[in-house]
Amino acid sequence: MSTIVTTAAAPAAIGPYSQAVITGNLVFTSGQIPLDPVSGEMVGSTIEEQTHRVCQNLQAVLAAAGSSAEKVVKTVCYLSDMNDFSAFNQVYSCYFTEKPARSCVAVKSLPKGALVEIEVIAEKE
Repeated sequence: MSTIVTTAAAPAAIGPYSQAVITGNLVFTSGQIPLDPVSGEMVGSTIEEQTHRVCQNLQAVLAAAGSSAEKVVKTVCYLSDMNDFSAFNQVYSCYFTEKPARSCVAVKSLPKGALVEIEVIAEKE
């Protein structure tokens, strides 16, 4: 049986999906973009600013699910411009210090014009 995770500390879903789902001992988050959890507005204009907000949103969802960034085993990262890869990595590495497995791809566009979106799979604490 799966459990749906919802928290006001992260942006509400902007479509027909959950912020995260727990099944067994694993947490599967939906992709987070750099939205302010209160206003729902886009945060930041640079890849660094947006990556910080995305990671903060993920931390909130993981906490609500009984997990943390240290328990992340896999990330999938989407960038709207692969030229941002190095700057993205500098911020990303501050949050995912355990170096989970990762895929990182460039995509044509992201919701609301975001520069970055990240989803994770984590173990529960």
